[in-house]
Amino acid sequence: MPSLLVDDSGAPRHDVHMAPAICLSWRRGTELALLEGMQKRAWIVQGGYILLVAFALTPATVHAQRQGQHRARQPESAIGARQMLATQVALDRAGFSPGEIDGQGGSKTRLALAAYRASAGAPLDIPADALTTYTITEQDVAGPFIDSVPRDLMDQAKLPALGYTSPLEALAEKFHSSPSLLRRLNHAGSWTAGETIKVPDVDPFELPGKAAGRSAADRAARGRADAPAAAAPSRGAAGPVEVVVSGQTRSVTVRDSAGKTLMYAPVTTGSEHDPLPIGEWKVVGVSWNPVFYYNPDLFWDAAPTQSKARIPAGPNNPVGVVWIDLNKEHFGMHGTPEPSTIGRTESHGCIRLTNWDATRLARLVRPGTKVTLE
Repeated sequence: MPSLLVDDSGAPRHDVHMAPAICLSWRRGTELALLEGMQKRAWIVQGGYILLVAFALTPATVHAQRQGQHRARQPESAIGARQMLATQVALDRAGFSPGEIDGQGGSKTRLALAAYRASAGAPLDIPADALTTYTITEQDVAGPFIDSVPRDLMDQAKLPALGYTSPLEALAEKFHSSPSLLRRLNHAGSWTAGETIKVPDVDPFELPGKAAGRSAADRAARGRADAPAAAAPSRGAAGPVEVVVSGQTRSVTVRDSAGKTLMYAPVTTGSEHDPLPIGEWKVVGVSWNPVFYYNPDLFWDAAPTQSKARIPAGPNNPVGVVWIDLNKEHFGMHGTPEPSTIGRTESHGCIRLTNWDATRLARLVRPGTKVTLE
C-alpha cells in the first residue's frame, strides 16, 4: 500500500518548490510573477516600477488572483486534514493511541507520535488511505439506548443501565473516533442497519461480553474480508509487563520484560484535590462491566444532598467498561463515558482512559503487575 512519512510534528515530509503567486499576498504574488518574467528576459527593473505595475492592475484582475490563491490553498488544507487523520489511524494501529480520533490532532497526537519515534527509532509509516467501509449491523443498532446521561449521579442510579445514547455514539466508540468525525465522513448518514459508512481503519472496539473478536462476517462488513482476525479479548501479553503512568505527559506506557513498548495511550490523572499517588503499586484484579458504588464521603466536591448510590454498568458508567484495581484503597485505572476529555481534564484521583484503551490495558495486565506512577 502506498505510504507517506511524517516528521515529529505530524506533517508530511516533502520537497518544497517555489510557486509564484500562490499562498502569498496579492501584492507579493504579483511582484514575484513579474520578477520571474523579467528575469527570464534578463531585464533589470527597480522595485518601484514593479509596485507601480502591481497597483495598476484592474480590480477584476486582483479579484481573480485572490480567488486563485483561495483555490490553491484549499487542496493543501484538505491534504493536511487527511494526513492528520491518517497519522492518528496509523498511531492507533501501531499501539500508540492518540485518544479519540478526530482528524484534527493536538497535543495527544503529538505526544503519541513522539513516543512512537522514541520506541521505533524511525518515522511512522502513514497509509495513503486511512479509511475503510463498514456496513452497520442489526447488533449495532439494537441498543438498548438511553435518551441521555443524567449529570447527577443520583439520577443515574435510577436507570437500569448506562448504555449508549444513540447508534452514532456506539459506532464512534467502536471505531475509536468522535461522533463529529463520523458525521463529517458520512454527511448523509442515517446510522441504520444495512447502511455502509466510511470509518477509520482500526480494529473495532467491542463491548466486553459481546463479540470476542472480529468474525469473518464482520471483516467482510468492513470491506476487509482478507484481514486477519483480531486476538481474543482474554489474550494478554506473552509474559510479565510493567505499566508506567506519567503525570507530566498524562500518558500510560506498557512495556514487556525486554523493554519493548506494547502500548501507549493518553490518560487523565488526578487533580489539586486528588493528586496522583506517586510510587510503585500492583494490580490486584480486573472487573469488567463494573457497577460503580458511589460514596459522597470520598469526593471533595460531592453535593450535600447526595447519598451513597449504586450506579448501573454500561459504557456511560462513570468508570466505563472496565476497572483495574490497584493495591491502594479506592484507587484504580478505568474507562470513561467521555473519551473526548481524556488528557484534557482532571479526575478524582484515579487514572482514566478511553474505553477502548482501558480495555486493551486490562488485557495486558494481571494480578501482581507492577504499576509505577510518576
